[in-house]
Amino acid sequence: MLASASGQTKPIYTQDPTKPLVIGIVAGEASGDSLGADFMAQVNDLIEEVVWIGVGGPKMEAQGLKSLFPLERLAVMGLVEVMSQLPDLLKARSELVSAFTKAQIDWFIGIDAPDFNLRVAKKLKPKGIFCVQYVSPSIWAWRESRIESIKKATHLVLCLFPFELEVYQRHNHPAVCVGHPLLHNLPKDLIEIETHEQRRELIWNNSELHNFFANRKEDISQMICLMPGSRRSEINAILPLMLNAVSRLLLVDEKLCFVIPTIDKNHQYIVKDLIERQDESLRKAVAVAYDETQQQQDFSHSIMAMSDLIVLASGTATLEAMLLNRPMVVVYQMKKLSYAIAKRLVKVPYVSLPNILAGEEIVPELLQEQANGDNICRTVTRLMTPQAYQEQLTRLDETATWLKQQSSQSAVSAVVNAWHDHLNH
Repeated sequence: MLASASGQTKPIYTQDPTKPLVIGIVAGEASGDSLGADFMAQVNDLIEEVVWIGVGGPKMEAQGLKSLFPLERLAVMGLVEVMSQLPDLLKARSELVSAFTKAQIDWFIGIDAPDFNLRVAKKLKPKGIFCVQYVSPSIWAWRESRIESIKKATHLVLCLFPFELEVYQRHNHPAVCVGHPLLHNLPKDLIEIETHEQRRELIWNNSELHNFFANRKEDISQMICLMPGSRRSEINAILPLMLNAVSRLLLVDEKLCFVIPTIDKNHQYIVKDLIERQDESLRKAVAVAYDETQQQQDFSHSIMAMSDLIVLASGTATLEAMLLNRPMVVVYQMKKLSYAIAKRLVKVPYVSLPNILAGEEIVPELLQEQANGDNICRTVTRLMTPQAYQEQLTRLDETATWLKQQSSQSAVSAVVNAWHDHLNH
């Protein structure tokens, strides 16, 4: 602590109290951009003068980040895919370490993307930089031996879920469960939507969907949200499977409609390109939604909340769907070699967060060969029956309620406390 002119003490956030706090921060995909922006906003509220440098998306840039290159450069999915991009990933790591060293950063915050961020941190920690990994690598699920490299690279790990702490406690490495920001940040009015009528009202009032739904109020049976992921490799692998299922579902009920929320222009372009290759009946049934004005907060969450059911890739979106209490079917497919390697290493039987948190399958998971149009169609049709629909809603609500009851502190307070402990040693 540092004495001020008034005789009071104020926190020290830098090695040199005469200069602003300089933070290096790196997010490797869209979900990390949201998490990083939330963290940055908390720091900006707490500390008067902060300089941000690193890699992030539009949300992090809005909080003051000077992004050194687009985060899409780091958004690579799968073991085989990473190998093909390895030279550029190594170059990106070198560029970041050089930039952070030149900027004399005080803290490095790696947002998710542990395979990349921990390697950056390993280069920075010996330079005296305080290193934090925000989102634990899945060492509770596979390759627990990674704990040794995590200990060498970081001073602190911020975990999103309570079940992640046990492995760090066993290996005596600082870790704090800070909870997922979605537990506090989802709009209350979306969480409280319960009835079919409330969801329809949300549809008719959405300006971005007005043209798609114009004159269709009496011509919609169910609205299904499709979320094939945000990375190009994910979309190219998963969206065609979903569209195959859409064609089959339209044969069962031609009044079904489908909406795909997109997060930016590039995401919209990739999705639309695949949609335009389909036949006319499918193109008419699927809306690609994008907030052109960028004025609607929680645009994707609104689309999810107004949907009767969601078909989605595994990832953060499954947690969002659970907290919004929306029934879902999880679909995922990656290259066969990547999956074969992962299957040998992974210790848990599920890929989606609702199932991992519940410790049992409460949402269907269709993976690899099981992820095909016929199976998706059958699973969606089965889930739409009243009993199956209500059963999943009940289990999702129970799991979400339990998760919200788990105690946690804010990510920023955890980092500041660990930073002061670091200074005192």
